[in-house]
Amino acid sequence: MRSPEGAWRWILAKEWRALVASRAWWVLLLAMGPLVGMSFIAAVRTYAELSGMNGTAVGVGEAFSPLIGVWAPTFSACEIAAAFMLPFVAIRIVAGDRRSGALKLELQHSMSSMARMTAKAVVLLAGWTIALLPPVVAIMMWRSYGGSIYPPELLAVATGHMLNGALTIALAAAAAAVSEHPSTAAILTLTVTVGTWVISFIAAVQGGIWERLASYTPTSMVAEFQHGLVRLDVMLVAATLTVLGLTLAAIWTRLGIAVDRRIYESTAAGALAAAVMFASAFATASWDASENRANSFSRADEAALRQIHEPLRIEAHLAAEDPRRVDLERRALSKLRRVMPRLQVQYIAATTTGLFEQTASQYGEIWYELGGRRAMSRATTAESVLETIFALAGAVPPAEIDRDVFRGHPLAVPPRGAAAVFYGVWPALVVAGGLLTRPASNGLLTRSGSER
Repeated sequence: MRSPEGAWRWILAKEWRALVASRAWWVLLLAMGPLVGMSFIAAVRTYAELSGMNGTAVGVGEAFSPLIGVWAPTFSACEIAAAFMLPFVAIRIVAGDRRSGALKLELQHSMSSMARMTAKAVVLLAGWTIALLPPVVAIMMWRSYGGSIYPPELLAVATGHMLNGALTIALAAAAAAVSEHPSTAAILTLTVTVGTWVISFIAAVQGGIWERLASYTPTSMVAEFQHGLVRLDVMLVAATLTVLGLTLAAIWTRLGIAVDRRIYESTAAGALAAAVMFASAFATASWDASENRANSFSRADEAALRQIHEPLRIEAHLAAEDPRRVDLERRALSKLRRVMPRLQVQYIAATTTGLFEQTASQYGEIWYELGGRRAMSRATTAESVLETIFALAGAVPPAEIDRDVFRGHPLAVPPRGAAAVFYGVWPALVVAGGLLTRPASNGLLTRSGSER
C-alpha cells in the first residue's frame, strides 16, 4: 500500500503519461502555433503600418500601446483554443479512466476523489501552460524587433488566460464526470460556453443585472485582463467556479455512492459556491496593470476624486443600445467606479434602442447629484464627466502633468521570421515531440496497467 505522498506522486505521473499519450493534447499544441502566429503577424503588421517608417506617438499613445495593438489580438488565439480545443483534452483525461475501467481500480485506494481530481487538474493546467508557449515565443520575437515590453500588463494578460484555462478544465471535468459518454460531455461543455455568450448578448441589449452577470463570463473576464484590468471580484468568482467544477467532478466519479446522495452533495456544493460568489461580488479592489492606464483616470484626477467623500448618483437617460451610453460607460463610468465605490448609476429608457425616444425632452440628459446639488449634461466624454463632478464638489480640476501622459511606443518593423517560426518550426517541433514520446508513453501506460 502506497503512502499518501507516494500515491499522490504516482497519480500525478499516471495522469501526465495519459496527457502525453492523448492525441487531443498534441492537436492542441499543433494548432496553437498557427493560431497565435496568424494573430501576431497581423497585429505587428498593423502596428507597423500605423507607426510609419518615421512615425511618432505624440498625442496618440493609446494607438501605440503594445498591450492594445499587439498582445490583446495575439493572446486572443488562446481564448479560441480554450473554448474549442482544451475541453476535449480535459474530457479525454477525465472520461478515459471510466471507459478503460481504471477508475474502478483507483477507487479501491484510500485517496479521496477530490485529491485524484486535483491531480488531473494540475496535470491539465501544466499541459495548458505548455500550450501557451507560442505567445511566449511571440513576446521574444517582439523584443527582438526592438518592441517595448511592460511586464505588469503581460502578467495580467497571462493571468487572465490561465484563469480561463482553469475554468474550462473544471467545466469539462464536471461534464465528463456527470455524463456517461465523452461526446455527451463535449455537448454539455459547448452548451455552457454558448450560454455565457447568450448572457453577454442579453447584457448588451438589456443592461442592468444582466450586465453585472456578464462581467463574470469567461469572455468578459479575458477581455478585461487583456486590457490590463485585474479585478478582485472576478478572480474570486473564477476561482470559486473552478473549485465548484472540480468538486462536482469528484462527487460524480465516486461510482459506488448512490445517485441521490451525489445529487444532494452537488446541490449543497452549488449553494455554497453561489453564496461565496455573491459575497465576492462586493469586493471592489482592482488594479490597472496597463502602462497607458487605459482603465484609469490620470493620477491627479484620481487623487482629487478620492477627496470627495459624499455619495455620487448619476441618472442617465440613455437606452441600452445607444452608442452614447456605451461611450459613457467605457470612457468614464467604468473608471469612476474604481475610484468612487459609493457611485450609483441608473439608466432610464423606455426602449432598448432609443430610436423612438430621440424627440423626448429628457432623452440624452445625464443628471449628476452630489451632496444635494444637481447638474445636468449631455456630454459623454471623460473630460465632461470629471468637469461636472468637480463643479458639484466645488473643487478645482487638477492640471494635467505632462509626465503622466502616455506617449506610446511606435515600431515600424515588419514581423520578420514570424511566419517561418509559427507555421514551420513550431508544427515541426510538435510533430517530432509527438513521435518521440508516443512509444515511450504507450510503454509506460502498459506498465502502469500491469502494476495495478
